[in-house]
Amino acid sequence: MAEVHTELKSATGWVAGHYGHKAGYHALRSPVYVARLALLSPRGAAKCIGGTMRWVADREGEPVRLASVRREDAAEYLKLSRQRDGRVRLRTLVTTLALVVGLGAALAIYVLAPGWLQAVSVTALLLALGHAGRPEDAPVITRAVDLPQVQRLTSDIVARAFAALGISEINKQAAKGKPGIEFKAPIQRDGKGWRADLDLPYGVTVSDVLDRRERLASGLRKSLGCVWPEPVPGEHPGRVMLWVGDQDMARAPQPSWPLLKTGATSLFKPVPYGTDPRGRQVGFDLMYANFLTGAMPGRGKTFALRILLLAAAMDPTAELHTWEFKGTGDFSSFQPISHSYGSGPGDDATVEGCVDAMEYVYGELDRRARVINKLPKDICPENKVTPALAAKKSLGLHPLVMSIDECQEVFTHERLGKKAAELATAIIKRGRALGVILLLGTQRPDADSLPKAISANVGIRFCLQVMGQPENDMVLGTSMYKNGIRATSFTAADLGIGYLVGAGPNPQIVRSYYIDNANAEVICQKAKAARAAAGTLPDPDAPKAEKVADTLLADILAVVPVDEAKVWNETVVERLAELRPERYGDWARMSGEEQTAHLTAALKPYGIAAGQIGRRIEGKFVNKRGIKRDDITTAVAERNRNRDAS
Repeated sequence: MAEVHTELKSATGWVAGHYGHKAGYHALRSPVYVARLALLSPRGAAKCIGGTMRWVADREGEPVRLASVRREDAAEYLKLSRQRDGRVRLRTLVTTLALVVGLGAALAIYVLAPGWLQAVSVTALLLALGHAGRPEDAPVITRAVDLPQVQRLTSDIVARAFAALGISEINKQAAKGKPGIEFKAPIQRDGKGWRADLDLPYGVTVSDVLDRRERLASGLRKSLGCVWPEPVPGEHPGRVMLWVGDQDMARAPQPSWPLLKTGATSLFKPVPYGTDPRGRQVGFDLMYANFLTGAMPGRGKTFALRILLLAAAMDPTAELHTWEFKGTGDFSSFQPISHSYGSGPGDDATVEGCVDAMEYVYGELDRRARVINKLPKDICPENKVTPALAAKKSLGLHPLVMSIDECQEVFTHERLGKKAAELATAIIKRGRALGVILLLGTQRPDADSLPKAISANVGIRFCLQVMGQPENDMVLGTSMYKNGIRATSFTAADLGIGYLVGAGPNPQIVRSYYIDNANAEVICQKAKAARAAAGTLPDPDAPKAEKVADTLLADILAVVPVDEAKVWNETVVERLAELRPERYGDWARMSGEEQTAHLTAALKPYGIAAGQIGRRIEGKFVNKRGIKRDDITTAVAERNRNRDAS
């Protein structure tokens, strides 16, 4: 219903603007019209008097009477003369009565009517005489010259443009005198442009048209940013929806970000992200989702990622972890409100800090899962974070947002890349229901920089201009290029414009909202004040808690003696809880299966896998998942070597 209301408002606005422009144009020139017509009124009066006299004298019948004289047909001439005499007598009587009535009416208006009516009457008479005195088919002053910025899109124009694409099937139809394309609906106004739904010839697909978008724009005599052919979801591959805008999408005025007016929001509400080619707002639910954006350098990727981070900042309950590896401080505004922050050109220290933050977030997954698992079903029936649960500070289930810009610097790091990829994959897979959101941005979307396990599991993707099919599908998903969703069709002028996939039932072209550094700074200052009032502002002077991951391997070696080559996971957990109850006490309160799964997940980032270990207990052979002590010592030795090397 909201979309219908927006469409109606847009169409009504266009009609009002179109006819309002015409009315204003003529209203502005009305004084010139009046003066010009007043000057022409004597000529008009002369034309009226002369025309009336010719009518009374029946001058239109004179050629016929002269023709009868030339033929010397006396009978016909006498007949025509009597007919003329009758017409002249009748028309003279009518003219005399009109003069008497007209002069009487004029005298009455002059004597009895108020001054305004006299002025209106005289003005109307002058305008009428002036209009009659205009030269044949000439305007009152000069003709208006309309620039073809909003030229109506017609079927002839569309057919001409498609014929210029160089597609042989269309050209064959054109050679037979046929348009080559079949219109499935009348071309109609759609937002700030025109929409044409049509079928391509048999065997021609929308992808063929997308490859020739530049030639299509030339055929339509429009800039490239005005022409947007798209496949129609649910239809055959030859059905295309062509939308032609009045103005280039990249240069068209964009409304301000709606959250600038509210100043605060909740991540449990849809986040307004951008506008489509028609100028309609596009938003999506960021909660229960993850986000990936990719593009060539300088295409607006950082701004596209910043919008979502700003939305998270406007939720005072959201916990932010902000990392960027361009090293230019693009997200420095978020540092005062972030629980962890880093900016650097892929150096070891910054990458290590980012991986530490990812380990913290990974640990949050386990803690939140335990909290949700223990909640009564009437409070948490769907086993996921809800607004009501997030509002309870004691549970610690508030939204947690981690953003990594230029994430390729982390995932390709020689020492920590594999571990970072495993942590990110786990966060993406498990974080959705636990209130944990991962935002990733990369300018190098390839198999090395963006591991397949990550790109395959991210729910919402936004791809600005990329160079080829592999990069396109790496960000948007497998076969997107083949299906006609091609971010390669964007140009250097299409800043901030890309394909958005996963935010709705179908891929869509979106221009993300633009917030510069100055406005981002203002928003973050307001967010800092809101967090201070809500008691959620991170304390930079608070002592950092020692991470379990820092000492986990050493603690396992402490509780597993050298002569015990293999040990069950649940046995290790019980011993860890006895060694450090303040740190591992919660683990010991889990069931045996939960203890096994929890320790397995905690060791996975170190490349340590659990396997089946069999033992004979009371005459029975029992198999349980466990670990090898040698795997732990190998992981510790490798970590120490890496630290020494760095």
